[in-house]
Amino acid sequence: MFKAFLDDEGMIFETDTKVDAEILAEAAGRVCYLSFGKGRKSNAEYLENIIASHHGSVLEHVTWNFLITGISRSLTHEFIRHRAGFAYSQESQRYVDESDTRYVVPPLYQENADIRANWEAAIAAAHKSYCELVEETEKFVALKYPELSGTDRRKLVRQSARSVLPNACETKLFVTANARAWRHFVEMRGSIHADAEIRNLAVMIAKILIDESPNIFGDIEIALENGIEVTRAKHSKV
Repeated sequence: MFKAFLDDEGMIFETDTKVDAEILAEAAGRVCYLSFGKGRKSNAEYLENIIASHHGSVLEHVTWNFLITGISRSLTHEFIRHRAGFAYSQESQRYVDESDTRYVVPPLYQENADIRANWEAAIAAAHKSYCELVEETEKFVALKYPELSGTDRRKLVRQSARSVLPNACETKLFVTANARAWRHFVEMRGSIHADAEIRNLAVMIAKILIDESPNIFGDIEIALENGIEVTRAKHSKV
C-alpha cells in the first residue's frame, strides 16, 4: 500500500536504518511535508530533527509491547495512570488463586534486615488471613448460592478475600504503548523523584528501548544521581 502511494506521487523512499520502528517513524514524518528524497538523508539525522522539534505525533505510529512480571500492585497502581498511548492487560485477582502468590519486597526494605523481617511478618499475616478467608468463604458461598457454576463461585470467593491482600502482591502486566508514550514514561518514572520500584523498571525499559531503537530513544541517557540509576532526556516531553 505504501509503495502504491509513492508510485502515485512519483516519489522514492530510501533510508539507511534497518530498524522497523525507525523506518515507520521516518516515513510518517515525511508524509507531512512530502519530503521523500529531499533534505536530511540519514534516518538518525531525520528523527533527531523530529524529536528536537517536538514533533512527537510522528512517534505515535510505532509501538512496543512488554510483558512484565515480578512487579507489585503498588507499582501497577502508578503505572496505569499513564493513559494516553497505553494499553494494559493485568493478571486478575478475581480469577487467579493467590494462595501461592509471591510478594515484592520494597527496595528500601531490601537494605535493612530487621525492617525486612517486620515487613515479612506483616505479609505472612495478611497472606494467612487470605487463605483462611478463601476456605471459609467457599463454604458460605456453596450454601448461599448453590445455583452458581464453579467458576462463578470461585470468582465470588476470590474477589471478596482479595480485600486483605497487600499492595506488595506480585502481578503480571502486559503493556503496549507507542514510542512517544514510552519516552514520557521513562522520563517521568525514571526520575530520582519517582517511587523506587517503578524507577528501577523505567530504567530497565529505557535500556531496552535505547538498544532496540537508538534513533528514537538515543537522546535518553542513563545516569547516576546520588548513586542511583535514573533517566534523563535531552529533548524533554516530546
